Amino acid sequence: MQPNPQRLDPSGHLPGRDLGAVVAHLGPLWEELRGARLLITGGTGFFGAWLLESLCRAEDAFGLGLGAWVLSRDPEGYGGRMPHVAGHPAITLIQGDVRDFELPSVPFTHVVHAATSTDAALHADRPWEVLDTILGGTRHLLESLNPGGLRRLLMVSSGAVYGEQPSDLGGVPETHSGGPDPLEPSSAYAEGKRAAELLCAQWSRRTSVPVTYARGFAFVGPHLPLDAHFAIGNFLRDALNGQPIVVQGDGTPMRSYLYGSDLAVWLWTILLRGRPGAAYNVGSDEAVSIAELAREIATLAGVPVEIRGTPTPGMHPKRYVPSIDRARSELGLEVTVPRREAICRTLEWHRPGFAPSGWGLTP
Repeated sequence: MQPNPQRLDPSGHLPGRDLGAVVAHLGPLWEELRGARLLITGGTGFFGAWLLESLCRAEDAFGLGLGAWVLSRDPEGYGGRMPHVAGHPAITLIQGDVRDFELPSVPFTHVVHAATSTDAALHADRPWEVLDTILGGTRHLLESLNPGGLRRLLMVSSGAVYGEQPSDLGGVPETHSGGPDPLEPSSAYAEGKRAAELLCAQWSRRTSVPVTYARGFAFVGPHLPLDAHFAIGNFLRDALNGQPIVVQGDGTPMRSYLYGSDLAVWLWTILLRGRPGAAYNVGSDEAVSIAELAREIATLAGVPVEIRGTPTPGMHPKRYVPSIDRARSELGLEVTVPRREAICRTLEWHRPGFAPSGWGLTP
C-alpha cells in the first residue's frame, strides 16, 4: 500500500451506525436528560466527541429540550474542526481553562468532568503542569458549582490510579488498594486523578450531590489521537501511511481496548445510573499483548512489524487490564464491539474505502 498524504485525524461525523447504536442502547435512559442542563469539561477530545455527538443525536431523535455547555480553550478552533457539534442548537461553547474559567449562571442539572491532557510532551517535560491542571481544575470546578438543583456529577478518572498492576492479577478490580509511586515524577497524572477523586468525594459529602467515578483504561475509535502516547493510535497511523509498525519495547505488556460507542454508553450509564459514591472501571477485559496488537493491525493493513526489544526471560509482562465485573453486575454494561471489529471501524473512518474485503466489517 502506498502512503497517502491526506490528514489522518479528520474532523467529521462519527459513524452513523455507531451513534445509532449508542442512542438505541440507552433507550429510555435518555428521558433522565429531558430538559437537563449539562456542563461538560474535557468535551473537545476523544471522550467528548463521543459524548457530544451521541447527545446531539439523542436530542434530534427525542426532542429532549436539553442543553450542554462545553468548556474549550479554543472554541473557534473547535468550531472549525467540528462544526456539526459546535453549531448544534443544544451546544454552547465556553472559552477558558479548566483552572480559572468563568462558570455561566446556568442552573446545571448534570456535570461531566473529563478535562485532562493527552499531550505526551507535557506529560514528559512538565508533569507539574499536568498535576496542576487536574487538581486545580477539579478544585475550581467544584468551588464554582451551585449544588442547588444539581442531580449528578460524573468524575472521569483513570485506571492509572491503581498504580502498577500485579502480574498475577488478570483484571484489576475497583477494590484494588494499590497506587502509583508518589516519588516518581511520571506519576503526576495518576496521582492527580487519585487526588481529584478525593476532592469530589469530600465535595459530595458536603453538598449531598451524588458523584460517580469512571476509571478509564485504553480505547480505540474515531477521533483517538494518532500522534499522542497511545500505542494503538501510533500503530494505526503507521498502518494508514503504509509504513512498518514499530514496537520500541519488547511487546510483552498487556492491554485491552474499548471502542468509542461502548465508551459513550458506559459513561452516560455511569452518570445517570451509577451508584452514588461508586467507581466503575471503563474498558474491555479482552487482554492482548502490544506485540499481538501490532501484528493484528499489520496483518489487516498489509504492512510489516518490527519489534525492537527482546523479552527478559522469567519476567512477567506488565498488565493494564480492568476487571469489569462491577459494571456488568450493577449496570448491565457489556463490551459489544470486539477488538478486531473496533480496529477495522477506526481504520475505515480515517480513510473510507481503506478496508479490503475480508476484514469482517459488519454492515
